[in-house]
Amino acid sequence: MLYSMTGFSAAHVEIAGVSYGIEIRSVNGRYFKANLRLPEMWTHAEVEIEKMLRVRLTRGTVNFALRMRMAGEVAASTVNAQALQRYVEQARSALPAEAVLDVGTMLLLPGVCQPPLADDLCEKSSPALMAAIEQAIESLLQMRRQEGLSTHTDLMAQCRVIEQELSAVWDRKQTVVADFHDRLLARVNELVNSAELKVNEQDLVREVAVFAERSDISEEVVRLRSHIDQFRRVADKDDHPGRKLEFISQEMFREANTIASKANDADIARAVVEIKTAIDRIKEQVQNVE
Repeated sequence: MLYSMTGFSAAHVEIAGVSYGIEIRSVNGRYFKANLRLPEMWTHAEVEIEKMLRVRLTRGTVNFALRMRMAGEVAASTVNAQALQRYVEQARSALPAEAVLDVGTMLLLPGVCQPPLADDLCEKSSPALMAAIEQAIESLLQMRRQEGLSTHTDLMAQCRVIEQELSAVWDRKQTVVADFHDRLLARVNELVNSAELKVNEQDLVREVAVFAERSDISEEVVRLRSHIDQFRRVADKDDHPGRKLEFISQEMFREANTIASKANDADIARAVVEIKTAIDRIKEQVQNVE
């Protein structure tokens, strides 16, 4: 089954009073590459998250973003009562007795308010968060799978176009040599009649034989058909066939070029234009196949 390298998924989950947003975007790339953006307290999980992505996604550039928002009790800092009491005692001893102490200002002093312990929060949240990330990856794969089905349909349609044009090329090639013989003979007769000359029949046969040898495209047509069959097998059966399909499409284009250069016939040339157009479409599409 073909998988596209283009996809997107997003998920939102609340764990231990913290709201998490997960977003994954992937685009085509020759190799796997992951770009991760994580909150500071989750940077220790970067290796684990990248491994999760790499196991499920073999090619493409993957942009992963994790956002978090703490609210309610979880977001509240803990007041260090001992530190606050010590600040108050020092302030009372240094200020006049009638001085009023501002609680808000006191809470801003170093060590009075302590943020939630990141290690404890991560330890409690990690299993559920990793499960949510796994679900987001699966959602991304579903989108890539759907894109891959559409790509497969188009690739098979282009293969059928190539086969149809190849059939026309094969039929036409059977008469190309005969047409050349007739044209050459007519031209020779015209020159002979005007100059009252005689042409050796063996020379004429030799010239036709040389043309037939140079313009024979049988091997190229057979190889191109073989490439199409191989392309179908790889697309239908191989896992992660993107690179193989790229190579096969290059070989298909090479055979089409050779046919065009050897055929020396207008009808075949027109058919080859259609073949190369279809192959160009295939090459463009397989660039996005995992």
